Amino acid sequence: MDDTPSRLPTSLTTLRAKARDAGFIMSSEDRTGSLLATLAAARPEGRILELGTGVGEGTAWLLSGMDRSSCLTTVELDPTVQAIAEEQLGADPRVTFVSGDGGTWLENFDGAPFDLVFADTWPGKFTHLDRALELVAPGGTYLIDDLFPQPGWPEGHEASVERLLAELDEREDFRCVRLAWSSGLLMAVRTA
Repeated sequence: MDDTPSRLPTSLTTLRAKARDAGFIMSSEDRTGSLLATLAAARPEGRILELGTGVGEGTAWLLSGMDRSSCLTTVELDPTVQAIAEEQLGADPRVTFVSGDGGTWLENFDGAPFDLVFADTWPGKFTHLDRALELVAPGGTYLIDDLFPQPGWPEGHEASVERLLAELDEREDFRCVRLAWSSGLLMAVRTA
């Protein structure tokens, strides 16, 4: 069986070219993107949060799976890379781009919970984890990637990953599955 995605978002080619031009190397891998699109499709009228827009490749995958009534909020610290995403995807009325620190955004957000939270940056994963998990609706999904060694990991980061995985596995309010696939994923569903 070949697990290479066959349906790619139309904007992906342009986003990849712009990521190369910008020297951005942390975009979501295609298999992760395909999973994101599938999880978004499973949530009609879904509320989706992406922490770490980057140049928008994950955003494009999420939008490709969402129905017309779903909405996506995507948060990015670096306005330069997020500008690429906004330029390519900003005409879609389902997406709201937030430029700023994801941790600060998590601390200040006071809206309704989300059906899907994709934490693709440090805030919501290695910092502000409890707050990100609070924002997952009952029956909702929390997804993290890049749990296998990645370019640019700081010294000793593998221990941080192991602590994070152990902390998530111990939670009684989420059912977790580790996926030794793509860039290394963990998916957790909030129990009712």
